[in-house]
Amino acid sequence: MHVTLDTMVDTLKAAAESSRLRILTLLSRGDLTVSDLTEILGQSQPRVSRHLKLLLEAGLIDRYQEGSWAFFRLSDADQERGFVQGLVAGIDRGDGQVTRDLERLDDVKRRRQERAAHYFSANAASWDEIRSLHAPDRAVEAALLKLVGKRPFQSMLDLGTGTGRLLEIFAPLYRRGVGIDMSREMLTVARANLDKAGIANAQVRQGDIFSPPVERDAFDLVTIHQVLHYLDDPARAIQEAARLLRPAGRLVIVDFAPHGLDFLRSEHAHQRLGFSDRQMADWLAEAGLELEETQEFEPRSSAKASLTVKLWLARDKRLLIADPNPEIQAARETA
Repeated sequence: MHVTLDTMVDTLKAAAESSRLRILTLLSRGDLTVSDLTEILGQSQPRVSRHLKLLLEAGLIDRYQEGSWAFFRLSDADQERGFVQGLVAGIDRGDGQVTRDLERLDDVKRRRQERAAHYFSANAASWDEIRSLHAPDRAVEAALLKLVGKRPFQSMLDLGTGTGRLLEIFAPLYRRGVGIDMSREMLTVARANLDKAGIANAQVRQGDIFSPPVERDAFDLVTIHQVLHYLDDPARAIQEAARLLRPAGRLVIVDFAPHGLDFLRSEHAHQRLGFSDRQMADWLAEAGLELEETQEFEPRSSAKASLTVKLWLARDKRLLIADPNPEIQAARETA
């Protein structure tokens, strides 16, 4: 895709300023708030906001709201993101100003990780109780990686991303990853985990699984991991996920098989006590998806109070229209 001469000049003007280049360099390493950037740059909030406004108008960055916080990130558009990444790649990492900025960025990320650790410690007992009832997470993750395959693809969306673990394990495969979660505390955890893993090609955002703040027909892989049992209308969530898939895109759902552990409803806010294959197949069909594979993971113990984990893989039945980028097209066709 090409742009007009005037558009290119405007884009170059927006980026051709030291503070704005510093901002783009920082955002290439993850999403940041105005307060984060003010602290890192050592500039006033009005000045930083002015730079952000110019970058927004040029389409080089995006803004999204998370409660009372506003986060900024590099543009989701491939052309603009590629332009910025090319600029940033050409900056000398040994430059004194860049070095100081990245040191301050590390401080910001360290505080995120401290907040995440505090949240984890406050909730660890509850999560560990549920984990003890089913197959080890690593076994399910290994199956997911095998199922999705090793071919790269364009974009991934994780609905109800939680700790961001799926974004982490699939990061080598996608060019752009997005995680959605309603909980700001969980988003803090996810950001800290992605920062710690050095993953810059994924972002997390606050949003409702029934109305996620992302574009439709835009994702090659959508995942819903251990989320549906918290919802009063799982079928609606699956229908929404289907609308977000590109033609031939895949939806992966991980949840529990039917069980009778009522304490999960009363003590852990589970609204559904698992899902049968028939129920899931019907919901996927209603959403216009074709169920391709089902896998089952037995609990780690034979105790009566145990959970069987299920994995369902479905695909959008629409034919994939040729992509002008042959590498991306080949990756999607073989995914």
